[in-house]
Amino acid sequence: MVNFLVFGPPGSGKGTQSVQLAERFNLVHLSTGDMLRDEIGAATDLGERVKSIMAAGELVPDDIVIAMIASRIDSRGDAAGFIFDGFPRTCDQAMALDRMLADRSALINLMLVLEVEHEELVRRLLSRAEVSGRADDANREVIERRIEVYMEKTEPVAQYYRKLKKYRAINGMGDISDIFERLSVAVKEFI
Repeated sequence: MVNFLVFGPPGSGKGTQSVQLAERFNLVHLSTGDMLRDEIGAATDLGERVKSIMAAGELVPDDIVIAMIASRIDSRGDAAGFIFDGFPRTCDQAMALDRMLADRSALINLMLVLEVEHEELVRRLLSRAEVSGRADDANREVIERRIEVYMEKTEPVAQYYRKLKKYRAINGMGDISDIFERLSVAVKEFI
């Protein structure tokens, strides 16, 4: 089993790229954001709990996210590997993910970090709001807060995987297909 983290700030394209990588390399795409939005859309108890947290641009508590991820991994025991999109977001989550994978005789092979300029992130998110109707992408203040939360709380995760020599920076600027090819070159090293 091979496992990759696709990492980057909100608007970096990690969701788009993760879906394409999963298709090309026959991996399972796990997006915590999508899983949480599914819970909200289904009006589950979990969805109601996280709705206000996400609307404010804050992070959902670790125990909720980790339990969701573990359940998805266990339900796909036959998978060749996983692409984690939007997880882990803190060093505590990264360590919990590593422990959970180790319990399943697996590990994170590589963290792919999409690097995108700040104003491009904001432009992409505002554009996405127009196309997808996502309320968390329509408000510049919420966008700025999400990017700020990423820098404060999530950027240290990159340092965690850098120390483990599993970090790879990828230029996230430009055409979607060019970015995808850059990511694919890195993934091919492990497949």
